[in-house]
Amino acid sequence: MSDNTRILVKGNDALAMGAIKAGCKHYFGYPITPQNEVPEFMSRELPKIGGEFVQAESELAAINMVLGASAVGIRSMTSSSSPGISLMQEGLSYMAGQELPGVVINVVRCGPGLGGIAASQGDYFQAVKGGGHGDYHLIVLAPSSVQEMYDHTMLAFELSDKYRNPAMVLADAVLGQMQEPIVEREQAPEPPPKMWALDGADGRPARHLKSLLLKEGELEAHNMLLQEKYREIEKHEVRFDEYRIEDAELVVAAFGTAARIAKTAVGQARKEGMKVGLFRPVTVYPYPKKRLAGISERVKDFLVVEMNTGQMLEDVKLNVAGDAQVSFYGRPGGGIPTPNEVLKRIRKYYPGQAESNVQSPLWQTQGRQSPKLENKRGT
Repeated sequence: MSDNTRILVKGNDALAMGAIKAGCKHYFGYPITPQNEVPEFMSRELPKIGGEFVQAESELAAINMVLGASAVGIRSMTSSSSPGISLMQEGLSYMAGQELPGVVINVVRCGPGLGGIAASQGDYFQAVKGGGHGDYHLIVLAPSSVQEMYDHTMLAFELSDKYRNPAMVLADAVLGQMQEPIVEREQAPEPPPKMWALDGADGRPARHLKSLLLKEGELEAHNMLLQEKYREIEKHEVRFDEYRIEDAELVVAAFGTAARIAKTAVGQARKEGMKVGLFRPVTVYPYPKKRLAGISERVKDFLVVEMNTGQMLEDVKLNVAGDAQVSFYGRPGGGIPTPNEVLKRIRKYYPGQAESNVQSPLWQTQGRQSPKLENKRGT
């Protein structure tokens, strides 16, 4: 569709639609809630365009099928949720080591362990720090709307091919299951020939794709080349979004679903006269370090809001100026902060603000003792 016609789509379906628009014709996966609409959609739609859908026997098999398809030059993907993504870490490390593109969707559920099917952001560390073995990174995009679920999946294929590196769309159960109107994009053009792909050696020198490098110094040299690539990614592919930052005295930092919630709270705080802004990383790797550091040259108070116990919090603390103060509000294990809860935390920076109509956090309504949350000055 080339016009601006909007259609109502569930988030998981938007992921699959974006993949097909990006030119993905091979999907390999294993079912797990809350992302099962993705393989369901692909199993129905890929055969119509001459593609292949394979329900693998496990997540381990699925990621290695993606590896094999990528090695012969085919745009391919898999999707799963938290414990399933954990099972894919070895294959992702192999793909990064062999410099193979490929897209992985993680519709995060709560943990640790089997956890539950409720939304969480507890996989941030795993996604952005390299969850498998060795020194590597995935390119990680964090959507906060159904439109971005669609757009970021297309972008993930583009960046993955551009840098010959696996890419992940880090979503969550809220985004996967919600419905919103989206605008469809034009079909992505065919990618250029992949001169490294194992597509037959007739009439050309043999090609090799491997991560087992045993000669003296060979693996170290390969690692250094990978680090050069990551620096190029960090230089050119940082993406972020800002809301009411220009005159903010307090900046809320959040990604994904938590950023949607925080934006509502920031809007209400503005109505009450509080100068608050929102900083939302769109790429959580590469993280927008320089921009965050730049904001902290003027703004000295930051509130990090996450659906976990404080994972992106570490990246914020590492990158703001040394005299900036960072506090945290998080809801782990499937807990989802409300705008009123975030607003209550914002009001702590403005003594004297009324706290009427603020909902109590879940731990209060259930009569449980308050968790020890870091206050503004970290005491």
